[in-house]
Amino acid sequence: MEKSEYLKLFHEMVVIRRLEERAAELYQQGKIGGFLHLYIGQEAVCTGLISARQPVDRVITAYRDHGVAISCGLSAREVMAELLGKATGCSRGKGGSMHMADVSKNFWGGHAIVGAHLPIAVGLALADAYKSQPAVTICMFGDGATNIGYFHEALNLSKVWNLPVLWVCENNQYGMGTAVERASAVSEIRQKACGYRMPNDSVNGMDIIEVRETALRVLEEIRNGSGPQLLEINTYRFRGHSMGDPERYRKPEEVRKWEENDPIGIYQRYLIEHKIATEQELDEETSRAEAEIQDAVEFAEASPEPGAEELFAHIYSEA
Repeated sequence: MEKSEYLKLFHEMVVIRRLEERAAELYQQGKIGGFLHLYIGQEAVCTGLISARQPVDRVITAYRDHGVAISCGLSAREVMAELLGKATGCSRGKGGSMHMADVSKNFWGGHAIVGAHLPIAVGLALADAYKSQPAVTICMFGDGATNIGYFHEALNLSKVWNLPVLWVCENNQYGMGTAVERASAVSEIRQKACGYRMPNDSVNGMDIIEVRETALRVLEEIRNGSGPQLLEINTYRFRGHSMGDPERYRKPEEVRKWEENDPIGIYQRYLIEHKIATEQELDEETSRAEAEIQDAVEFAEASPEPGAEELFAHIYSEA
């Protein structure tokens, strides 16, 4: 990568972090309604993964989707406006935190029902295979989704039809408030792919370089006809499952231990140690990211609410 690309990834990670921090503040002020699932601690996953895709590749994810939206090319303004339920949001203020999407950027949305988007990913990949399109569908989901029927049905069918799907489990160690090892007979999620004779790998999700390099390799293999593969990206969310989470299931010491391996800090050290960027340059990128988020908040707060006519818009497809 060129230096500018390294800096772009750093900028993106900081934008996601600052956006989530401001979203938490706005939620506490009552300016964001409904549920709010923060991505703090997991920034290296979406940033590294989606930086490896080609424009034709589709991305679909679960409800912890703000960071994924940013990585797919949505602006901080669009995301923040959607969080505040404004008409200028990416879903015109009607989707909120869990339903961000922009198909023009091949981002096929965040989905609130756990695992329900996995069969949709199969359909997207089937359409591309049918049309002989050189696209891979990247489907992201949490560890909790791997214990339900949608997961097994989707993986099985994708393998039966040899579809171009990259299944990505963001294993942040907890399904809501339940640790993986308490809820899953197989705690190493990647092993579940073996039941479908599907190639699989495990990645350190706190290291953006490892995520990106692995994603580049696997996406190329799928594009060349390997069929579906599964990546288990091990990461950690520093905040609760949602804003209403009392977090009684884990100790503060555990969180602090993971925070010592903050993905932004790891990447910052990498850039400095490899003489790709200086501390001053990274400070400047951080300041730019913070200004971008401040602008997004001001834009969102000044934006109009959706009109009453929006209640009846987009109910039926025009196609």
